[in-house]
Amino acid sequence: MADELVFYTNPRSRGRIVRWMLEEIGHPYRTEVLDYGTSMKAPAYLAINPMGKVPALRHGDVVVTEAAAICAYLADVFPQAGLAPPPGDHLRAAYYRWLFFAAGPVEAAVSNKNFGFVVPPEREPTIGYGSFERVMKTLEEAVSNRNYLVGDSFTAADVYAGSQIGFGLMFKTIEKRPAFERYWNRIAARPAYARAREIDDALTTQQTAAS
Repeated sequence: MADELVFYTNPRSRGRIVRWMLEEIGHPYRTEVLDYGTSMKAPAYLAINPMGKVPALRHGDVVVTEAAAICAYLADVFPQAGLAPPPGDHLRAAYYRWLFFAAGPVEAAVSNKNFGFVVPPEREPTIGYGSFERVMKTLEEAVSNRNYLVGDSFTAADVYAGSQIGFGLMFKTIEKRPAFERYWNRIAARPAYARAREIDDALTTQQTAAS
C-alpha cells in the first residue's frame, strides 16, 4: 500500500513512545521488530536509518526517524486525531516549545546525569541545557497546576514529554516530585497508552522467552 505505515522498533527502546503515539492516532500500522546488534545493524535497516537505531517510521515513500520527529509528523499527517494545535493557532508555539524542550534539554540532561557527566558551574553557559537542576525546575513548572502541556488538550507534546517523565520515574533518573507523579498518572491513564504498553510488554515477554 502506498500509504502504509511501517513502524520499526524494539519493545526495550524509545520505540515505546512512538507505539503510544500510533495508538493515539488510531490508524492501522505494521510493526517490524528489530534486534540490537543484528537486524538493527543490517544493510536493509541501515538504508532506512543509517544510525542503526530505533524507532523509525516509513509512511509510503517517506521515512522519519527520532521519536519526537515521528510524533510531530504523525500529529500533522493525521490531524483528525487532534494531537497538535493547527498551523496558525496561537498554541502552536507552546506545542513546539515543550515537544522540543523534552527532546533536547530534558533528554540530554537526564542522559548526561545518568552516565555521571556533571557540567561544571562555570561551563553551564556553554551547554544548551545549562544544568540538570534548571531543566528539572523548568519541566516541573510546566506540568504543575495544569492537566496538559499545551492549553486544555492532550497533544503529541504530552506523549513525548510525558514518556520522558514516565521513563525517568521508572528508572529513577528523574526525581519523584509530586508534580511529575500527578502529571504522569493522569496521562498514563489514557486507553491508548494502556494498549501500547500491553503490546510492547507482550513483545518483551516473547523476547525474554526466546533468549
